[in-house]
Amino acid sequence: MQRSNQKRRALLLTSAILTIAITAIMISSASAQSPSDEDATGDGFRPLFNGNDLTGWIVPEGDGGHWKVADGVIDYDAMSEAPGDKDLWTEEAFGDFELRLEWRIPETPFVNPNVRIIRPDGTYQRDADGNPVSIAVPDSDSGIYLRGTSKAQVNIWCWPVGSGEVYGYRTDASMPAEVIAGVTPDTFADNHIGEWNTFEITMTGDRLTVELNGIVVIENAQLPGVNQRGPIALQHHGRKVDGEWVSPPSIVQFRNIYIKEL
Repeated sequence: MQRSNQKRRALLLTSAILTIAITAIMISSASAQSPSDEDATGDGFRPLFNGNDLTGWIVPEGDGGHWKVADGVIDYDAMSEAPGDKDLWTEEAFGDFELRLEWRIPETPFVNPNVRIIRPDGTYQRDADGNPVSIAVPDSDSGIYLRGTSKAQVNIWCWPVGSGEVYGYRTDASMPAEVIAGVTPDTFADNHIGEWNTFEITMTGDRLTVELNGIVVIENAQLPGVNQRGPIALQHHGRKVDGEWVSPPSIVQFRNIYIKEL
């Protein structure tokens, strides 16, 4: 009987040790979450990118692995082999939301000779003959498509006006002057090439606010006719001819992508 009790106690002790070990592993796993994960979910945000793979995103058919994930980052080399749409779209559609994400342009292999100087009202600076002034700038180009349309693109690039503008609306001559001015950044807030930047993008109805690195660059701008609901995309841009870039490529990286539906 004594030996049986000893055996029972040994089994109970082993079970307790296993329980403690499993609990410790679970606690360690939870504590391994980054602060941004905890803060974001605590604010009602949820991740659109899990940091490991492209689950939840529609990789263009025939892409060839150019949209990929490395070290918790969506890394794109602008070389997608997809025959059609090369952009990376979410599987989900969204209406009103707040979107937080970080982005970086790691390099600018193309010098864009046709960069325009954009005035605060969204129009171009012109020379004495009335022609838009162009300057050469090392450039990469990408952006965030909102509500399923490339027209509602929050731009990422190297132009002097800065990132955050809505190119499709600013360049639409049919838009009222106040709309064109509204989608033009108030301030250049980009960090240096190679450094990470943070977007906070808010869409409510047809109104857009963009905060870049803690500075509001677009505030309550109207996007007339924008879709009421649609997916979000990370933009492809640029192409090569005979091995040379002939337009600014979207050599760009993204990480820490979170959304809160309003």
